[in-house]
Amino acid sequence: MTPKAKTAKESQIIMTELVLPNDTNVFGNLMGGRLMYWMDIAAALAAGKHCNAPVVTASVDNISFENPIKLGNVVHIEAKVSRAFNSSIEVHMKVWGEDHTQQYKYKSNEAYYTFVALDPNRKPRPVPELIAETEEEKRLYDGALRRRQLRLILGGKMKPEDAGELRAYFLKE
Repeated sequence: MTPKAKTAKESQIIMTELVLPNDTNVFGNLMGGRLMYWMDIAAALAAGKHCNAPVVTASVDNISFENPIKLGNVVHIEAKVSRAFNSSIEVHMKVWGEDHTQQYKYKSNEAYYTFVALDPNRKPRPVPELIAETEEEKRLYDGALRRRQLRLILGGKMKPEDAGELRAYFLKE
């Protein structure tokens, strides 16, 4: 039995952290690993909120850092489910830094994390479908199948010829 569908906004999480000296590298920038750790927590909260079940991280897509976040700045991580499949949930995240002294907010990066929902026996379980409402949610939802197929191909779990959405990129017809 598949649970009742939910909207993306029902899964939204906004996590805020202050960048302290222990979070930075020798240049005074937030370490990428620390940010990824915070992003994993925010994404897991959003995925868990969507399916009302424990979730485990299945994959992390490319994370490109556009702007460093400095010591003393605030980090805002917005995580929201972008699509749900059978037992997996893709979460899209946007990350901003905020400099309170200079009073400006700037984009740091975006990423996609994928989670699998687990039943009480720690086996994959069905998750609610996602209802995309806004134009951005619909765009993210539409691209999720291609991103999923690419993850599966790169992870060796799908053959390129089986990836309908991406087939043309991998095979010469």
